[in-house]
Amino acid sequence: MTLINENFLKLKDSYLFSEIGKRVSKYKDENPGKKIISLGIGDITKPLIPEVISAMHEAVEEMSRQETMKGYGPEQGYEFLRKVIVEKDYKSRGIKLEADEVFISDGAKSDCGNIVDVFDKDNLVAITDPVYPVYLDSNVMSGRKIIYISLKEENNFIPDLPKEKADIIYLCFPNNPTGTVLGKKELKRWIDYALENKSIILYDSAYEAFIKDKEIPHSIYEIKDAKKCAIEFKSFSKTAGFTGVRCAYCIIPKELKGYTKAKKEISLNLLWKRRQSTKFNGVSYITQMGAQAIYSIKGRKQVQEIIDYYLENAQIIKNTLKDYGYTVYGGENSPYIWMKIPGKMKSWEFFDELLREKQIIGTPGVGFGKNGEGYFRLSAFGDRIDIIEAMKRF
Repeated sequence: MTLINENFLKLKDSYLFSEIGKRVSKYKDENPGKKIISLGIGDITKPLIPEVISAMHEAVEEMSRQETMKGYGPEQGYEFLRKVIVEKDYKSRGIKLEADEVFISDGAKSDCGNIVDVFDKDNLVAITDPVYPVYLDSNVMSGRKIIYISLKEENNFIPDLPKEKADIIYLCFPNNPTGTVLGKKELKRWIDYALENKSIILYDSAYEAFIKDKEIPHSIYEIKDAKKCAIEFKSFSKTAGFTGVRCAYCIIPKELKGYTKAKKEISLNLLWKRRQSTKFNGVSYITQMGAQAIYSIKGRKQVQEIIDYYLENAQIIKNTLKDYGYTVYGGENSPYIWMKIPGKMKSWEFFDELLREKQIIGTPGVGFGKNGEGYFRLSAFGDRIDIIEAMKRF
């Protein structure tokens, strides 16, 4: 008799975005020809920039020739990409890293879920509520005890430090779903807490490219001593439209340590490297060549134009909804708008009504946790004409 991992039975019946997909498919079947505008899942709508396409075409040509084709690449990622990440994303901000502290992957979602492999199941995990579902679900699958840190309107969605001693802490800023940010002062509180308690912060910075405010850090490593207690995750999906290509990276500093039950220090960098070499065969050469092109002068300019476009979309959504009398958050250093649902309507009820009456898709706040009830997330990843039309329908 083959036993299953019964922790999977503790998960909700359906992943949030799968449930949205089912409801939308049902509506389309029953209402053929209706134009639906999606401000929901956060998929990009702009094509890959010309610099990326050119680099990927060149890589495809290399793969077609015997003398330049590539087989399995390094599990950690090609050095050409890891070096440019160190130079452009970190050294330019005064952060010293080495290339072997960078790990290229097929997505920040994968990294945020897979990183739990290197941690004991008895660790106490602190997760914000509301929260991106993968943090919660991956730890439920592993059987860990979870405590919640409330993100509430009255506190501007800034998380308070846990009352219990948390071993692993998930933070995501700019935040998904609320679209809010943390300043250096707030981040330092978390660094100090982690150092005092020998905790590890898992810092999801997938949306850092949308930060405009010069006072908001783009990396947790801008805070002193963060390399002693934090792993950072970044993504090319929202930054450069790689949602359908899949490429991201995480930073695991060499000075970051975990502990055995005998209290012996162990390098998390080495553990993750060992995990990746066993379970992961690396991101394709073609994809990594495309990612490298983002860092060229032309590539950066082209990417920034798209980011600015989405931020303008966010401003249109936010300002329009405010004019209509809604209470909204985010949308300034983030592509997400967190809208308070008027009255006492539940967020799934609002989702169904908005789809049925206005043919607009958003994301019910309760899908991100119980504190998300009464809120609704809208995404700025859309074509301008659709954004404007959606706001007229509101």
